[in-house]
Amino acid sequence: MHARDVKSASDLKTLVEQRGMAHVKVGVFDADGVLRGKYMGTDKFVSALEKGFGFCDVILGWDSHDRLYVNPGVKYTGWHTGYPDATVRLLPETTRELPLEDNMIFVLGEFTGIAEGLCPRGVLRKVIERAAAMGFEIMAGFEYEFFVFDETPHSVRQKNYRGLTPMAPGWFGYSVLRATSGSDFYRGLLDLCEAMDFPLEGLHEETGAGALEAAIGVAPAIEAADRAALFKTFTKIFAQKRDKMATFMSKWSPDWPGQSGHIHMSLWNNGNSAFFDPEGEHAMSQTMRHFVGGQQALMPEFLAMVASTVNAYTRLIPGFWAPTDASWGVDNRTCALRVIPGSEKSQRVEYRVGPADANPYLALAAALGSGLWGIENEIEPAARIKGNAYDRTFPVKQRLPRSLWESAQRLRKSKAAAEIFGAGFVDHYATSREWEEREFRKAITDWEMERYFEII
Repeated sequence: MHARDVKSASDLKTLVEQRGMAHVKVGVFDADGVLRGKYMGTDKFVSALEKGFGFCDVILGWDSHDRLYVNPGVKYTGWHTGYPDATVRLLPETTRELPLEDNMIFVLGEFTGIAEGLCPRGVLRKVIERAAAMGFEIMAGFEYEFFVFDETPHSVRQKNYRGLTPMAPGWFGYSVLRATSGSDFYRGLLDLCEAMDFPLEGLHEETGAGALEAAIGVAPAIEAADRAALFKTFTKIFAQKRDKMATFMSKWSPDWPGQSGHIHMSLWNNGNSAFFDPEGEHAMSQTMRHFVGGQQALMPEFLAMVASTVNAYTRLIPGFWAPTDASWGVDNRTCALRVIPGSEKSQRVEYRVGPADANPYLALAAALGSGLWGIENEIEPAARIKGNAYDRTFPVKQRLPRSLWESAQRLRKSKAAAEIFGAGFVDHYATSREWEEREFRKAITDWEMERYFEII
């Protein structure tokens, strides 16, 4: 039996028994999209398939550097609760081969109970259930830009993250030369993605030294987010096993473009596109117009779920292929929302505000949740942008927050966010983003030293 044939707990038990496996690797994604997991003995694993298992709830109470959210902390967990276990259910349908290890599979989990409302995958599933109640199915696909370096986790620290050596030099977008001379890396990554069931529709050299772009195959929404989150994690692992490093941070250098995490999505009803209307302008149905209208209206309020790091806001500046206002256009890459007209199969919207370091579950939840809200409330989008959106002046309501702190405050005050994602999640997540901003304020940057040390 192959991992992709697993549909149930019974199937998964059979697979483990057939292969005589001693351990299985399991994991869950935290608020920052970091995969946290462990090896689990098969006896424990089989028991967990039926009853779930306990995972310390600190995973929902710390940041990407394992620093606890304190002073003020999140309400859900902390020293005041003693950091007990939270229950996790294993998801047999997420079983994947792990070709980077001998005789090993990987299985995703999802928090249950109170923690389910804070679990990124659980938040997305709640939005998907909302769509289902409205009669919609969702198809989505992620695209990621990332940089690869001839570095290791030790060497980047020894260099203090300065003077890093990219996998390839210079600007050479869509380079066949680079992709062919470096085919061992390219083909190895393509093979890994195929084997782990997050196949790539495209992989090419991007503009920037060592920059690549990958388009992950389209899938139903929850599977699309699983694919995206696992792609990011295992691309990093693949690179590090070859003494290289891949980074998905939004912008690692002022000298190179930022890195995006665009999301393509469409709604379907009984096998028919809910976005396509051959009689509509640009083949847009009324449903699609309202979906885009909702995304545009709520983008400033939901931005913290998409641009979730301090670094993400260094990418959102004019002229760097990233939006600065909640604009939309038809096949216009200067806009935050790019409507892509076509056939019934291809009609979709591209959510372009997302950076590569976004948590795929929360970014997709924000993009979908706002669109569904637009349909429910029949929100008409503003006039579409023709030409360069960076040259336009937009109303204040369309202006995107300029910092993570501002984004967190907009999310915290958003009635729509509380209604769609739950007040508990909004409070917990906004607190976590405020923590991230406060941690940044403790830092003394190179810019400050160069500007103030001698002269001021």
